Parts: sequence; C-alpha cells; structure tokens
Amino acid sequence: MDYMTLKEAAEKWGVTPRRVNYYCAGGRISGAVKMAGVWLIPKTAEKPIDGRTKQGKELRHE
Repeated sequence: MDYMTLKEAAEKWGVTPRRVNYYCAGGRISGAVKMAGVWLIPKTAEKPIDGRTKQGKELRHE
C-alpha cells in the first residue's frame, strides 16, 4: 500500500498539516498509522468532513 505524509495530505486536501494531524490523532482517517513518530496516510484516503463548517454540521446530522 502506498502512503503519503501529513504535508502531502495537507496539500492534496487544501488544509494545514496540523489539521491533518488532528484527523489522524482522532481516528478520522481510516488506515492511517503512526510509525516512529510520523503519521503515514494511505494515498487513497478521503478527506474527513470538517465539522466546524456549516456544510460539515449539516452532513453530521444526517
């Protein structure tokens, strides 16, 4: 399986690396693993819904 780093995922999804770190630490990205202090995210992983936005709040309640 191919993996990407926090920085690569952040560029792909248009968010900061810190936000991707929160997603990983919260278990919101399936298949993400932490090895030697570095998060590895599957290249096929989808961006989690951001519950802070209006659209995210609407999708959470469905």
